[in-house]
Amino acid sequence: MEGDFSDIWVYLSASPLLHLFLTLLAYLGGQKLYERLGMHPLVNPVLIAVIVLVAILVVTETPYLVYFEGAQFVHFLLGPATVALALPLYRQVSRIRKDLVPILLSVIFGSLVATGSAVAIGWAFGISEATLISIAPKSVTTPVAMGISEKLGGLPSLTAVFVILTGILGAMIGPLMLDLFRFKDWAARGFAIGIAAHGIGTARAMQVSEIAGAFSGLAMGLNALATAILLPLLWQLFF
Repeated sequence: MEGDFSDIWVYLSASPLLHLFLTLLAYLGGQKLYERLGMHPLVNPVLIAVIVLVAILVVTETPYLVYFEGAQFVHFLLGPATVALALPLYRQVSRIRKDLVPILLSVIFGSLVATGSAVAIGWAFGISEATLISIAPKSVTTPVAMGISEKLGGLPSLTAVFVILTGILGAMIGPLMLDLFRFKDWAARGFAIGIAAHGIGTARAMQVSEIAGAFSGLAMGLNALATAILLPLLWQLFF
């Protein structure tokens, strides 16, 4: 048995799959800790996995491109995982039709608040225009946010960092804020998390309730569309 493990390790250490293995191991470790501590929102398995992987890359002086060569398989699965959200969403079609108007109004308002608050805070602290553009689409899923940032003259790589931080913080703090203001409806909770914290928040919502996950996925998609339309128009109007 020990010989088998040694053979596997020797194979992985010489293969790009090593970083895929470490990524999955770090997430599983974070998930176990999350479950052990009663699934508390502050013990976010994504954040734990990021901290562990960054520490490993820094200690081993591994370039990000080398890491991504193996971990790209996880990146590839993001597409099918997003499409899979259509199934729980389909089960909520009747409720979506019934609440269509408030849903659309909430998306527009949420998109404006998410982008406007980030730009206002950044402007108050005097950050550069390129950084303002980079932070503005922080609540949108990463590929769309990077596209918006690049189109407006921002820094897509910096935008990706802001998007990931927003998703992790939203997944950690969002449920606590909703509890504080006593939002009990799973659809409303999921919708709020999806607008504020995109895919990472949706993954968290899906863990606690299928209804919350469905509405979070809906909010994530609509918010990406709304922000891609509204942000360039508002940017031309005010800057």
